[in-house]
Amino acid sequence: MTLSAEQTVEALRAAGEPTRLRVLSLLAAEELSVMELSSVLEQSQPRVSRHLKLMADAGLIERFPDGARVYYRLSHDALLRGLIDTVLDLLDDAAGEADHRRLELVRKDREQAATAYFEQVAPQWDRLRSLYVSESAVEAALERAAGPGPFERVVDLGTGSGRMLTLFGKKAKMAVGLDLSQNMLNIARANVSKAGLDKVELRHGDIFATRLPAQSADLVVVHQVLHYLADPASAVAEAARLVSPGGRLLIVDFAPHDFEHMREAHQHRRLGFADAEIADWLADAGLTSSAPIALPPDKEGLTVTVWTGERPAVAQRRSA
Repeated sequence: MTLSAEQTVEALRAAGEPTRLRVLSLLAAEELSVMELSSVLEQSQPRVSRHLKLMADAGLIERFPDGARVYYRLSHDALLRGLIDTVLDLLDDAAGEADHRRLELVRKDREQAATAYFEQVAPQWDRLRSLYVSESAVEAALERAAGPGPFERVVDLGTGSGRMLTLFGKKAKMAVGLDLSQNMLNIARANVSKAGLDKVELRHGDIFATRLPAQSADLVVVHQVLHYLADPASAVAEAARLVSPGGRLLIVDFAPHDFEHMREAHQHRRLGFADAEIADWLADAGLTSSAPIALPPDKEGLTVTVWTGERPAVAQRRSA
């Protein structure tokens, strides 16, 4: 398939302005809110919003609300993405370089706030995590979704206190937990030791670049991590990369909600995820989705959802 002449002209017209090219370059790095784009571009929010609307109308970018905020990302349309990539590859722009330096400052501010938060709450992490749905209900749903095991290798990304490792570690020949917080890793080490698990490796690691072998784990878990991330789709893609043929990826997170205070009080970047959004990310990563499991809160609060993606086992036979 190709773009028509009219579509091409409309897309080029929408991109053909210095600020809009700068926006496309920034969104090629990650999804951003209007407020963040305004800060990086050093322009007013109304002005940036006008540019965003024009490009959204042309299909170059996608707009998605998240609570009281609105985020933008590049189009998922392969043809339009190809056009955007071609245009951006032709740019040699000092203003764009300055934008990305300012974007890096925004990222560092985010990371520092998140690190300070996690170091502060590490000792009470399990209690905070169970404020909305009982952990026993979540863990029972996870065990149903994972299947009976045993597992050759379990990988827990953003392991926190190591609870997923203690839940599945006894069914696994080997388990690996990654986290960016050394405080969390120390707590995980203590919990894993207390559970009597000796085939568990805990690493300081990045969920976006795990440096683990592709298709090397038959169970990968991402438990209450995505809502902290600026680019959750990339984290899902990296987690899915680790899933072996016949293996499963389990994602646990909140359904969409409007608890805006979670951003400031608990450093949440996203206020939950829709089933269709997670299903699209799993499909893009080559995994087949199962029906999600929704767990309403015990009292007034947030719904937790368990999403499952499986890599078809037929891939193993074909490669053999």
